[in-house]
Amino acid sequence: MYNLRIIRSIIFLYLLSGIAIGCSENDNGTAPSNNINNESTIDFWLSDPSANIKFVQQTEGADSGKVIGTTIQVNTESVMQEIDGFGFALTGGSAMHIHNMSESFRSLLLKELFDARDKNIGVSYLRVSIGASDLDAAVFSYDDLPAGQTDTDMEYFTLDEDRKHVIPVLKEILKINPDIKILGSPWSPPVWMKTNGSSIGGSLKPEFYDAYALYFVKYIQGMEAEDITIDAITVQNEPLHPGNNPSLLMPADEQAAFIKNSLGPAFQQHGIQTKIIIYDHNCDRPDYPISILNDPDAKQYIDGSAFHLYGGDISALTTVHNAHPDKNLYFTEQWIGAPGNFAEDLKWHTRELIIGATRNWSRNVLEWNLAADENLEPHTPGGCTQCLGALTISGNLATRNPAYYIVAHASKFVRPGSKRIYSTTTNILPNVAFITPDQKIVVIVLNNGSSQSSFNIEIGGNIFNSSLSPGAVGTFVIN
Repeated sequence: MYNLRIIRSIIFLYLLSGIAIGCSENDNGTAPSNNINNESTIDFWLSDPSANIKFVQQTEGADSGKVIGTTIQVNTESVMQEIDGFGFALTGGSAMHIHNMSESFRSLLLKELFDARDKNIGVSYLRVSIGASDLDAAVFSYDDLPAGQTDTDMEYFTLDEDRKHVIPVLKEILKINPDIKILGSPWSPPVWMKTNGSSIGGSLKPEFYDAYALYFVKYIQGMEAEDITIDAITVQNEPLHPGNNPSLLMPADEQAAFIKNSLGPAFQQHGIQTKIIIYDHNCDRPDYPISILNDPDAKQYIDGSAFHLYGGDISALTTVHNAHPDKNLYFTEQWIGAPGNFAEDLKWHTRELIIGATRNWSRNVLEWNLAADENLEPHTPGGCTQCLGALTISGNLATRNPAYYIVAHASKFVRPGSKRIYSTTTNILPNVAFITPDQKIVVIVLNNGSSQSSFNIEIGGNIFNSSLSPGAVGTFVIN
């Protein structure tokens, strides 16, 4: 930890005037204060594949003063979106492996994941599936019926499948972090609601729009009865990918019709406060969420849009933001293919997601998925066979994989309620900066180049310097 210098004349003028010099209003209409002072210290956490360093706090490597190199200018008075959190998908398979650990090992692992204190990584956001995802052992919905039967009143709705593993694990997590945000996403409605009667593909029959809206209501109410609050739902996971198992084809016009005619009114009728998030698919189709938000009858019920990055460019989030700046953006899924490559995965995911998604207005970043076993199981027939979890769990042994460290660089320090602030960036040193609720400044920097790079970080006239190897990531916390 190192002391920082501050320009004393700025302190004097600040104290004399009683106001922040040159401040601008943030999105709440108030001027954020610059908390950097001559007592500030720096914590530096590093991942460097060339040195086999994986998210380790450094006792040196950051210092006061300016060196020759790029200067990253950080402005605490230019405030962008609030951050909800960073984390993973808690798939049915992930929950199963964690739940099957012994109580003592499970308790230690969950504390490491969801507590931000000490050496824990403080995961603050989870995505769960509404019904089965393709990383469950079998396909199911909460209202499965014999062929030819329907249940529009949801009389046979049950969360029993989730009670096996997902709900017990969520309850343990909530004891560690009661404020964690949980997002629910469906892969498919019950097959009796679909045009093809199959878990794979097909479309939602319009005559079952109201029944499916009630299905969402029952899910949220059922989880609330278990003391689990669902902060938000997406209407459909990957609505333009009907080949997964389970899956559903839901074009934009159908999603808009479902929201404005059934889902939004049902939430309103039942007093559901859970956010409705649209799209939940790749960055190559920003027209999909924009077209829905262009419909004022649908837009009134919608909180924002969610994205993955298996196609397109992360800047698509800004395209949607610019079209509808009153609506939020989320990044909800990105997988790492087995067996994983720490150097390549750390670089790409940090650049495109931790830095890229948040610089393009996302309130969160979620990796897919939290855990699998050494055989990359379970998965449904036709589901993902190469999805590497952030953890590989074998009995009571948990091995940490690239996604664990990628998320840790943000989740431990950029706590919910933090806000992104302005920072200059370059192709060689992409970065993102935040101010936390307790007024710490967090700057995450990647060396995207091919050689060692020295640089400065300047905040309010204060400068400190560091250096990163090619492909290395540093999180700098200014206290």
